[in-house]
Order: sequence, then C-alpha cells, then structure tokens
Amino acid sequence: MNRVPNVKVDMYEALPVPFGLVRHGVAPDHPEVKVSLVHQMYTEQHTYAHVQNCQEKFDEIASSSNFRFLGNVAVGSTSEPSSSDQCRIELQQLLRNYDSVLLAYGASEDKKLGIPGESTLQGIYSARQFVGWYNGLPDSAGLEPDLSGDEALVIGQGNVALDVARMLLEDVDVLRRTDITQHAMEQLAQSNIKRAAFTIKELRELMKLPKVAFHPVNRVLLPQDLKSLPRAQRRLMEVLVKGTTTSPGDTPSSWSLDSCLSPKHFLAREQDATRVASTEFDITRLESAFDPKSRVTPTGETALLPSDVVFRSVGYKSTALNGFAEAGIQFDVRRGVVDNDGFGRVTRLVSNSNAELATQQVSGLYCAGWVKLGPTGVIASTMNDAFATGDAIADDWLSGVAFLQSASTAAGWDGIRGAAGTVNADKAIDWDDWRQIDNVEKEKGSAKGKTREKFTSTTQMLSVIG
Repeated sequence: MNRVPNVKVDMYEALPVPFGLVRHGVAPDHPEVKVSLVHQMYTEQHTYAHVQNCQEKFDEIASSSNFRFLGNVAVGSTSEPSSSDQCRIELQQLLRNYDSVLLAYGASEDKKLGIPGESTLQGIYSARQFVGWYNGLPDSAGLEPDLSGDEALVIGQGNVALDVARMLLEDVDVLRRTDITQHAMEQLAQSNIKRAAFTIKELRELMKLPKVAFHPVNRVLLPQDLKSLPRAQRRLMEVLVKGTTTSPGDTPSSWSLDSCLSPKHFLAREQDATRVASTEFDITRLESAFDPKSRVTPTGETALLPSDVVFRSVGYKSTALNGFAEAGIQFDVRRGVVDNDGFGRVTRLVSNSNAELATQQVSGLYCAGWVKLGPTGVIASTMNDAFATGDAIADDWLSGVAFLQSASTAAGWDGIRGAAGTVNADKAIDWDDWRQIDNVEKEKGSAKGKTREKFTSTTQMLSVIG
C-alpha cells in the first residue's frame, strides 16, 4: 500500500477475529510480544525501524480506505463447514476477481511421531492444540486436557515446547492477570502436574519460575570449557550449569531437560489400558559430542519416563487448499510449502521445448509466512518475510510483470459476494464488526482484572455484532 499508488487490498480471514498467531499463538504471560514489535518503515531513500504496538499498527492499516478486512470467510477449505454461520468461497473466485492473490494462511496441522500408542492412548496431545486451547482458538476450545496426574512430558524443542512447559508450571496468580481463557485458567488452577520433562533450547524463564526447581543436567553432556563456545551457546550452557537456587524435593514442582532420547513407544497404565502411563525412548549418542550439526546414532539402550500426560511438540505443517491444482499451484507435501522462488513468487515446474524441466513463475500468485518457508521462526522473522514478499509484489507491479487476468476488471469482494459458488456471503464481517467483538472482550476482561476475556467460539463472537 505504501509503494503502489491507489492499490486496493482485501484480506480474508477464516475466523471473525484478526491477528492470527499474535492472538492465538503467543503465550498469555508474554504480553510484551504482542505490544512491542519492530516495524520496518519504507521510504524511497531507505528503510528504518521503530518499536510500535503490533495490534495498533494493524489498526492503522485497517483504517485506510484502500484496505478491507473480510472475516469469517473460509477460502478453499478442505473441511466440511461446522455451521451455517461462515461464508465460504472457492480459490478460483479469488483468481477471477483480483489482479494478485497472496497466500498467507499459515500451518494449521501438526507433525506426528508415528510411534505405537500415539493415536490409540488417551492423554497424548499436540502442543498446537494445547496452545490454541489456552489462547481461545475456537477449533481447540473443546480439548479439555487431563492434568490430574503428576508427571508431564513434552517431546520436542523450541519456543512452543517452552511455552507448554512454562504454562504447566507457572504460578496461577500470574496467569490470572493475563488474557488466558477462563476455562483454561480454571483447569490449570486445578492441575496436579508437579514435574515436567522435555527437550528445549531456551531455558532462562523456566529457571526463574517461583517455587519450581530444576533437576541438574548430567555435566558429562556439557563441554568442559564453556568459555571456548560462541557467545549464544556459552550463555545457554551457563544457564544450565547454574540451574535454580532451589532443589527438587524442596519445591512443589520441578522440571528436567532430557537429551539424546528418541521416542519409541507410548505405554498404557496397568489399571487403565486406554490411558498413557509412560514413554519408552531409544537412547542416542551424538557422533560429535559438541557439534550442533552432528548426527545421532542409537546406542541399543532404552529409557522409560513416567508420562501421566504427553504433549507432542515436533513441528507444525501446512496443507494445500482445494483448488491448487486448477490454479497451477504446486505444493511440496514433504516440506509443507507452496513452491516459490524464495522471495514469495509462486513457481511451478514445467517442461520446455527440449522436454527439460524448468521453473516458471505463476503470474499474480504469491505466498508469505509458514506456507512459504515452512513453520520456523518467530513473529519478527515472519514479519520480515512478509515484507520481502510485499516487496516482490510491488517490484513486479511497478516493472510491468504480468499479473492475473481477472475476468471482471479486478472487482474484488464486490465481484465475489454475489457470484455463484459463494456460500453465506452475508456472514462475512468487516473491521467495524471486529471492533464490536474487541470491545466486548475488553469489557468482560476488565470486570475480571484482565486485559480481555476472549470468546472461544465463533457463535459467541458473531452474537455480539449489532
């Protein structure tokens, strides 16, 4: 919108509410991630940055007469509608009514371990579902994780695993002041989890949790000379060596970091064959002990960890939308991304005159975020990736590159809502409708001493729109 004069932008969102991961992915006890964001500002001469409230910046964009938010609209959905309250359109309708279409629908599924017991035993959850549950994502509202046991196991590494472990061990009084959903707050308050075990990279916050102790890591697994490590790795190792000021046994809750373990089998309880009780791991060994790129090999030994509840945090994945094949969009199922040139231009492999494969740009189609690069990175890196795709679109437009040949002179939403194939067009909501939802959530939250109380179903959201 800054670089292309008079451009009109319509943004489609399947939920009635905007903000994606900022709303439904960031942990409630990390409000600073939601309110502080380095925003790149573009001018003709240079790029500079300043810190701005993330949602305020989105509000600023939404106030432009050239921008239109279309919430509660599912595009190319691969699932049956859960209710008649959602507008549904086909991907081909977008291609017929816009000069350009940007795919930025993220990763809505999670990777699985593929080991015995994973799909048959109760008490095993995906971290994605758990995060959605405590953040008010409607699709995860009915999760109801069983937190009645003592031992929680988080399989995986990264920020999501860190969030899951911290939410399980965090002081309930801290969570009460956040925008965590009421039903999640009540269930976590009654949680009996006393110990969490997992593999994770970022540990400092867990070390600082009150009344929570760390089980010291085996010193053999750490380099002898920490000072010889690069700065980031050295600081991480120093956190591990320092540990917590309290010891396991002296606190009601504790956690441990268990490395070189590969999940092999989930085992059921003796008294209840339907529920998980423990997890068997293959013990592995790094071929080069302190090389981050080292391969691991099995030792032939196994370990058994108690697991009253298990959270699988081994990655998210994107899926193709209905209509990709007709649009000439090739989707890499293994990587879970739309084929692209790395800058956001959608590409496909075609045979040239010599029957050789060549990469060809698909005119007018672009992608950004996790569906472009895969489910990696945090909000800041995803934001920078979006800027790169935005630059690619603007560069192509200003240089006269071919775009979509829309049949109705790029009519946008005005051409879609009355077209055949559009279901429940009257259910689409705009930014003013979202503001009504936003205001009610804030009012409900204020009455409880919170920033907001999120609605956890689309029916609730739509019911407050006048």
